[in-house]
Amino acid sequence: MDENVGGLADVLRGHPVLRGRLVDTLHTAVPTSLYVHIPFCASRCHYCDFTTYVAPRPAMDAYVAALAEEFRLLGAEATAPLQTVFFGGGTPTLLSARQLDQVFAALHRCFLLAEGAEVTVEANPGTVDEEKLALLREAGVNRLSFGAQTFNERLLLTIGRLHDADTIRRSVAMAQDAGFTNLNLDLMFGLPDQTLADVRESVREVVRLGVPHVSAYWLKVEPGTPFARWRDEGLLSLPGEDLEADMYDLVRDELAAAGFVHYEVSNFARPGCEARHNLVYWHNEPYWAAGVGAHGYAFGRRYENVRAHQEYAAHVQAGRRPWDAAHEVSAAESAEDTLMLGLRLREGVSAERFLARHGVRMEEAFAGVIDPLVAQGLLTWQGGRLRLTERAWPVANVVFERFVGTLTEDEVPLDVN
Repeated sequence: MDENVGGLADVLRGHPVLRGRLVDTLHTAVPTSLYVHIPFCASRCHYCDFTTYVAPRPAMDAYVAALAEEFRLLGAEATAPLQTVFFGGGTPTLLSARQLDQVFAALHRCFLLAEGAEVTVEANPGTVDEEKLALLREAGVNRLSFGAQTFNERLLLTIGRLHDADTIRRSVAMAQDAGFTNLNLDLMFGLPDQTLADVRESVREVVRLGVPHVSAYWLKVEPGTPFARWRDEGLLSLPGEDLEADMYDLVRDELAAAGFVHYEVSNFARPGCEARHNLVYWHNEPYWAAGVGAHGYAFGRRYENVRAHQEYAAHVQAGRRPWDAAHEVSAAESAEDTLMLGLRLREGVSAERFLARHGVRMEEAFAGVIDPLVAQGLLTWQGGRLRLTERAWPVANVVFERFVGTLTEDEVPLDVN
């Protein structure tokens, strides 16, 4: 039994106020994770819709100063040591060594990091050198995530990447020589004119490089991107759903044969090398977020920072959190999120943990969704956990969307006795 679950279940049975009422005990918890957005890129990829800019060094200097101010504002609320920190982008390693040093000095000045905290930095191949890698190691970074996407030279040009396959290999080797053992490589499939052979070679190249974690993503054509425009003009030749499904199966089979565990829909790791920061998201746990366009979740509120650099700087320099929008998450919405995000994981969602967190049994609250999905062979109960079946992994989004809007009120007609 999960720690402390049994005791809470006993309390719920004898407490008439909580009987049948959805709650979220983590809405009062102080986040112990931080996401930091560094928006700068050398160029914008054809598929990207993230908050990214191509900017001169003075603009980067101004951003680093503004980010330090937001760290100061957040640090006043972050009363618990950080267990995970993730620098994403953009390309964090596009910052100079001096700028990176300033960012990490501000981080350590404003936050307490727990012993053994996971600190991840995203990097594009070709944007790291010995000086930057040594600085990152000294600053406490212990995980790097390289955006390789593919090892096929033609496809790298097609999607607008600036690096070639040899640059990926050199960057990984340089990181390994600098002492980084916890490395991730991002791969993409479903790219224009991509073949199964292309995908197979990229996966095998990753295995040959000896990295312990792989993230493999379908291409999603987002509105407003060059790919969206080219698709609408009939200029983008995409593989199609059937071939994409075959690509996904190939990735799963190749990595499983190489000893990787498929622990999340798009993520594979050697045992013990799972991404701890991303597990916070998939467990629907709270986290701080800093930087332009960053999304956070703290004290029952999801928030998004402004996307414009000058507006962001004006907010933090005035001592204000740079929010563009904030949304109070109801207990019902949070319960749905716990199911949808948790089902992305091979471990699934623990019935006992759900009861301890939300105050009701998920198998009763979501009976109208869970039971039909179990009958269809898409979900299964194993060891007190609700999990995707093997046949459901390629169509996982079909499962997740069934839970959206299921619970429209926080009051659920249940008897937890």
